[in-house]
Amino acid sequence: MGSTGRTRKRHGGRAGNALRRGGDVISQMPWRIPVNLDAPTEPLTEDGVLAIHDTAMRILEELGMQFLNPEAVDILRKAGCTIEGETVRMGRDFVMEMVGKAPEQFTITPRNPEREITLGGGHILFGNVSSPPNYWDLSLGRKVPGTREMCANLLRLTQYFNCIHFAGGYPVEPVDVHASVRHLDVLFDKLTLTDKVPHAYSLGRERVEDVMEMVRIAGGLTHEEFEAKPRMYTNINSTSPLKHDFPMLDGWMRCARRGQGCVVTPFTLAGAMAPVTMAGAVAQSLAEGLSAIALAQYINPGVPCVIGTFTSNVDMKSGAPAFGTPEYMRATQMTGQMARFYGLPLRSSGSCAANVPDGQAMWETSNSLWAAVQSGTNMVYHAAGWLEGGLIASPEKFIMDCEILQQIQRYMEPEVCATNPSDLAFDAIAEVGHDGHFFGVQHTQDRYTTAFYQPFLSDWKNFEAWESAGAAWTPERANQVYHSILDDFEPPPMDIAVREELEAFVTRRKAEGGAPTDY
Repeated sequence: MGSTGRTRKRHGGRAGNALRRGGDVISQMPWRIPVNLDAPTEPLTEDGVLAIHDTAMRILEELGMQFLNPEAVDILRKAGCTIEGETVRMGRDFVMEMVGKAPEQFTITPRNPEREITLGGGHILFGNVSSPPNYWDLSLGRKVPGTREMCANLLRLTQYFNCIHFAGGYPVEPVDVHASVRHLDVLFDKLTLTDKVPHAYSLGRERVEDVMEMVRIAGGLTHEEFEAKPRMYTNINSTSPLKHDFPMLDGWMRCARRGQGCVVTPFTLAGAMAPVTMAGAVAQSLAEGLSAIALAQYINPGVPCVIGTFTSNVDMKSGAPAFGTPEYMRATQMTGQMARFYGLPLRSSGSCAANVPDGQAMWETSNSLWAAVQSGTNMVYHAAGWLEGGLIASPEKFIMDCEILQQIQRYMEPEVCATNPSDLAFDAIAEVGHDGHFFGVQHTQDRYTTAFYQPFLSDWKNFEAWESAGAAWTPERANQVYHSILDDFEPPPMDIAVREELEAFVTRRKAEGGAPTDY
């Protein structure tokens, strides 16, 4: 268990503060669950919504989904679906009946109940980058395969930033750890370095069952307490077009039976794995997602489910995926409109195709994040740290993205657009009159320290002052913040007996061989 240890400076008295705000490193916003105050952008007409719905239903009724898992096929046969080999056709009445059983809003409670999150309604949650096989940071200056230490450092950022609400999959794949036991080491690190809602990869029985047991142990829960409410979640992707694979369905069904959060996110790239038109791509994506939700609800009616969107386009010149494009933004908004039609929470992503944390990375990610806001997304995957279409994780990009996330959170605070008499400030306007300025009036003096968003990374000095201070570009400043956070980091508290039980579980499962790797 010691491979993630680091030599760290200690700054006394803060090790037990699970909700620390950055202390000496940066001044960040406190932990909060943001609520989106804006009406969602809805590009579809009522007829457009019904047309996409009808197309999704026709896909399920006439074309069907391939369920490459015999158990899932047997369950859907018992449910009355039409089965031909691995192809399952579902009637729209069945699909809508099942989808109607899913809650519109639910909570997930991790080992620290103060980190409980709410999915649905107007809530919007941000998660860390998940699953890139490669890593890049400014100190290295090159792309390298991920390691456990790199993964642990990104988990430290996940815990440190209050604008990150849940700990998604591996923030970078630790390819130095064998795939059969990787989930054990990373979940141990995740559960000891963070106290936020954790994720399980649905890649067969062993990985999901191990993660659920480790989450139960970390929370000090009985099996009954674990299953009484969601404590973690999984996310599966369909194999577009129109397939669900064996291991993901296995994990999906296991999480559904035990009442844990179930997120399904088809990865539909228009022009490649889906039609080139956004309406067609969205309709296909919905069919793929709704079919998995129907399965989960038949297994365990009322289990919390989230419909995800990862509909973007490819570069038709090269075939490479593109993110943060106008089409991506519209597809996210369209899927949000459809999610509300079905009464389901929505997941989207903060993504980009850039290879390094440069201008392209930030405008594409900003487009993706604001599309999440506009769509009414409830759960934003990959909100911090994503590069190269999900193939690279970067700590500098993580830091830079958190600046955007804090600005979005500030934008959503009700006081920014409040209109009570103090906010309307008529008396202050009268005091200044036609001459003078507002710097010195009491109305300003009472509010100047909290009136506006204060960045922790942006540099607002003029060129000469910036140049004389060292002329550090944004990724360089982010690199400095990253290393300062690592030096200052203290993990959240965990009872020593719980930690020892986790260690014993990991040791035993490793001795048993971990999980198969022959999928």
